[in-house]
Amino acid sequence: MMSWRQVILLSSLSALVLLCKLQEGASASVGSRQAAGEEVQEGTKQIFMQESDASNFLKRRSKRSPMSRDEVNVENRQKLRDDELRREYYKEQRNEFENFVEEQRDEQEERTREAVEQWRQWHYDGLYPPYLFNRQNI
Repeated sequence: MMSWRQVILLSSLSALVLLCKLQEGASASVGSRQAAGEEVQEGTKQIFMQESDASNFLKRRSKRSPMSRDEVNVENRQKLRDDELRREYYKEQRNEFENFVEEQRDEQEERTREAVEQWRQWHYDGLYPPYLFNRQNI
């Protein structure tokens, strides 16, 4: 059975090895030429940037830094364009619905007119001629 000193020594040694491996993996993803020891290929030049360039970029533009005037203008133009598209979409939907309602109303009026005409023909007693001016509006 191992003593507690051996357990602590073994766990700290394994933690140290693990940290070294993680640090090597993190530095390899930056893509610096000195750490890799070899020339960077064409494809990775376009994907990765130098560590100094990345840190400068992040220092230059943090989360709390204000947007430039050009960025604000582009964002406002995008919002205005989105608002216009949304307005056109809802206007088109409203027009389609109004046309649908108007067609439904016309069909209902036609059915009602036909039903009234059939009722009048069925109940016609022959005393008055079935002229339009003798018909009452129902």
